Amino acid sequence: MTQHPGVGSRVPATLLLLLAVLLALAAAPVTAAPTAQAADGDGPSVTLSRKEAGKGGEITVKGGGWRSEALLMLLICGRSTPERGVIGGTNSCANADGRAVTTDKKGSFSKKLSVAEPPEPCPCVVHVATVTGEQALFEAVFTVAGHPTAPLPPAADEGRLAVLATTRLEGGSSLLTWFGAPPARQLVFTVGNLGPAPVEDPVFEIGTAHGVYAPQWEERQWRGTVAPGGKAQIRLPVELSAGAHGDYQVSLRYGTKVLAEQPWGVSRPWGVTLFWVLLCLVVPAAFFRIGMAVVDKVRPRPAGLVARHAHRTRTPAAKAPPAPAALPWFTQDSAPPDIRCSAPPENRPPPTTKGQAWTRNGG
Repeated sequence: MTQHPGVGSRVPATLLLLLAVLLALAAAPVTAAPTAQAADGDGPSVTLSRKEAGKGGEITVKGGGWRSEALLMLLICGRSTPERGVIGGTNSCANADGRAVTTDKKGSFSKKLSVAEPPEPCPCVVHVATVTGEQALFEAVFTVAGHPTAPLPPAADEGRLAVLATTRLEGGSSLLTWFGAPPARQLVFTVGNLGPAPVEDPVFEIGTAHGVYAPQWEERQWRGTVAPGGKAQIRLPVELSAGAHGDYQVSLRYGTKVLAEQPWGVSRPWGVTLFWVLLCLVVPAAFFRIGMAVVDKVRPRPAGLVARHAHRTRTPAAKAPPAPAALPWFTQDSAPPDIRCSAPPENRPPPTTKGQAWTRNGG
């Protein structure tokens, strides 16, 4: 009888211990949830006001965790999922209806986006990516109501491209480049398809970096098909901004993998420097000549110089034309003595012979 009270006193203590353990286990998920949300919120994030809308509608896109004052591009893309990304690059997006937005100092933004049908069937996403600086992107699931839907190709059937030979830059600078025109080259490389499926019209990305700055990526699509196990030589244009010079790094990226990098040394456009030097010499000289002409026009002149200047500018009176000079060989005074001759006077008798003259004189 004495043992029953002792056993009954130990049972409530055991129940209390089990109850405390169950409460601790139940409270553990509640305390762990905020930690997981904080970990997910470290990077860029995007939220949509609506998960589905038809063509012509409008949604509000909000984001946070981006770089401060970063320029972002908002696009509705088809044939895309957050896990696979945008298959085919921005060629699968409604580029004409995209919007640009700049984040605030806290890395947040809010922008209204018109719903448009992408050129590829759904599944669709709202693709948000940085335009300049360090690359960052985020895809949020979105459904375009009434737009066709098609399954994504298997990941193994997408094909895998790899660079088989050393890349090189071909082309040269022209006279216009010497005067500041954008330098342009062609990036030439050979790729091989290591996957089991052909790769049609692959979309590459060309990045150009100068100094310590991050590369600026631009999409370049190559028209053609690389068969499984085959290879192809690809040429993609590369162009820098006007007046660019110095050491640049050209990068080639396919998907999320950088395939090759190529240095590019761009000479300084000395024609621009020569132009500014000539401009600094010609313009002051022209202003100096104009100034001297103005000073010569407005400066006071002496009285005698003014009268002489007025006399010179006065219109001279009309004068009789000078008499024509006599020819020297027709004047009597200028002829030699042995050839001088004169016309006989009108009252002079005609010449006679020697006998007539002697008779007339009394001979």
